[in-house]
Amino acid sequence: MSDKEVILTQDGLKKLEDELENLKSVKRREVAERIKVAIGYGDISENSEYEDAKNEQAFIEGRIITLEKLLRNARIINNDDINTDAVGVGNTVIVEDMEFGDTMEYTIVGTAESDPLNNKISNESPVGKAIIGKAKGSVVDVSVPAGVIQYKIVDIKK
Repeated sequence: MSDKEVILTQDGLKKLEDELENLKSVKRREVAERIKVAIGYGDISENSEYEDAKNEQAFIEGRIITLEKLLRNARIINNDDINTDAVGVGNTVIVEDMEFGDTMEYTIVGTAESDPLNNKISNESPVGKAIIGKAKGSVVDVSVPAGVIQYKIVDIKK
């Protein structure tokens, strides 16, 4: 079974690489020191500090494996690959809610770097799927749990 391709922007790639480096060089050492100190307390069978440190170590190692897999399967979207003729990963898009007239600005990213609180939405999200490949001026229907929302693509930027 092949691993799924992960689409990343240059910023997303750097963020994941920085996190991986921090986990490998800083966090691993910190948790190893915590384990060493906890072992010094004696009987590890009833040592909560030891258990906490081992749990954190397991989390860190799991995250390292996940990040390495993401980076291994990454396809990087360069700024040169981004055009403004149609919405694609890497574009910043301004959409208008046709019912209420509200405008929103989203940056389309791959699932690994989506961050809805910072208006970075995945190309696989309902809005992302609806607007990918569409041109400026297009009206799209977005299926959401409450029904269907119509958005008009007002602008597409790099």
